[in-house]
Amino acid sequence: MPLSKNLDYSVVTISRDRLPETIAARTRRVYDVVSGVYPLSTYLFHSKAHRIALDVSGIRDGMRVLEAATGSGEMFRRLVRANQRGETVGFDLSPRMSAKTLRQVRNEYPRARAHCHAVDARYLPFPDETFDAVVCCYLLELLSTDDIFLALQEFHRVLRKRGTFTLVCIGQNADVFNRAYKVAGTLAPAFWGRQVEERVPQWLESCDFRVTAKREVRQGFYPSHVLSAIK
Repeated sequence: MPLSKNLDYSVVTISRDRLPETIAARTRRVYDVVSGVYPLSTYLFHSKAHRIALDVSGIRDGMRVLEAATGSGEMFRRLVRANQRGETVGFDLSPRMSAKTLRQVRNEYPRARAHCHAVDARYLPFPDETFDAVVCCYLLELLSTDDIFLALQEFHRVLRKRGTFTLVCIGQNADVFNRAYKVAGTLAPAFWGRQVEERVPQWLESCDFRVTAKREVRQGFYPSHVLSAIK
């Protein structure tokens, strides 16, 4: 599928949420570098939230499903396994991440209709109302507030009416973890970003999503928050 835009965005200024307004280019470079080791953190800290996200997503075999920010591909493989008669599309800003995910899925599920691309979430190359379900895990933390709205609006646009949107964010219900994450995000914003979970329900509603379910998850010391919404 052709990409609608392939631009290299640089850091402009620091917004009031303490994240550079646009750091897509730096984030892409960082995640290209860590693509070989990133699966370890996914299995240690994210896999439980991924399982719950799939449970609440309402995804059924035979749907057209989109995953935003596939990362190491752990969630994408879950989606392909659950949707082998449908079509599952994934994308990640990092070309190395998306290529590695696609190779793994095609080896494990050679007959599945699965595709993975290097795409910017703010500019999706898909027509309106293409997908029955959209899943997004741990992406919003890496975007400025303005870019979050661009991405949410794109997710809304490509989702069919009454389609489901499932979102996983880093939780904010653990004080010690919150303080540690704030320090990490200050040192490496392109990799860690910052926590946004408390503002997410309001953002979703402002983009015409209706939140239908919320689940708090903890894997070790790592908190996550799973939300399901309908367009």
